[in-house]
Amino acid sequence: MIAAPLSKLDQLKASKRKAGEASFFYHDHHFHQDAVKVLPGEYFVTADDMLVMTVLGSCIAACIYDPRVRVGGMNHFMLPDGGMDAGGRYGSFAMELLINEMMKLGARRETMQAKVFGGGQVMHTFTTMNVGERNTQFVLDYLQTERIAVISKDVLDIHPRKVCYFPATGKAMVKRLAHSHPETLETQERKSSASVVAKAITGGSVDLF
Repeated sequence: MIAAPLSKLDQLKASKRKAGEASFFYHDHHFHQDAVKVLPGEYFVTADDMLVMTVLGSCIAACIYDPRVRVGGMNHFMLPDGGMDAGGRYGSFAMELLINEMMKLGARRETMQAKVFGGGQVMHTFTTMNVGERNTQFVLDYLQTERIAVISKDVLDIHPRKVCYFPATGKAMVKRLAHSHPETLETQERKSSASVVAKAITGGSVDLF
């Protein structure tokens, strides 16, 4: 008996992932597409027609696209800088990792375009630290230094955000979320559990970027 060929989703789930690469694959019933959820400290780069999703509080997601080769990717970092050995939770490492992985698929810095999301002040304990502002300023400064154009952004304010990114086209959809339990968002963002974060936030409008 010949075994049925694996679906694209099953192939994604079975494939070996690199360190820091997102690995939570699922089928999104709203968009009717295979999808991957990017947790804090992770990234994902692809040329496939699929959905890349994350949920943000004070964290930042940089979505970068090269229209020349139609390669796109997203990262999700928590703080601006923790040294090059600190991993993808820190912007200095996360940005370089995302750009390098895109270049491996043929993208070039000079033709990359960036969309930036997050940096919200959603946690009471982070108010005095201005984590969202620091993250936002870091990523905008970084992209300016690298001469990567920021063609759109939705940052700061007080709202958590759900970001749906389509790397094959560079399109992004952002839903600003009304959070009823900000302390839950804070705890789960630190624990890198986006699935639980999503359950703690409701409502909000959707914008196309």
